[in-house]
Amino acid sequence: MDIQISFDARDPAALAAFWSAAPGYVSQPPPEGFETWDAWADSAGVPEERRSDWAAAVDPGEGRPRLYFRRVPEGKTAKNRVHLDLNVGGPSGTPPEERRRRVAAEAERLVRLGATEVRTAEEHGEYWTVMTDPEGNEFCLQ
Repeated sequence: MDIQISFDARDPAALAAFWSAAPGYVSQPPPEGFETWDAWADSAGVPEERRSDWAAAVDPGEGRPRLYFRRVPEGKTAKNRVHLDLNVGGPSGTPPEERRRRVAAEAERLVRLGATEVRTAEEHGEYWTVMTDPEGNEFCLQ
């Protein structure tokens, strides 16, 4: 069974670009036999005005779930009920000061890509930073 994580978005292409860069994904290439997504859309009868309604990012290593971004008319109005955790602090046993350094460095990188740092916390030996993507969706670095 494959897993896909779906995001509602104002700008699917921009959000897909952020989430491609954040975990090292790539924009999903067009289906086999098509040079471009427009060529595929032409064959599927997708009207031009609907072609920017979605975007997707995939793991180039093919081990992690596909990320799908779909245009919706409304903006985000409440806290996420589900969020992604990006494990960037190192494997189990990484010294706490090294984990903090790695999380801080990744937070800086993602801020340059359009994320916002919300807060940092440490509890029961865990260390994480809560962030939001460019459209306000919460996620954590740990």
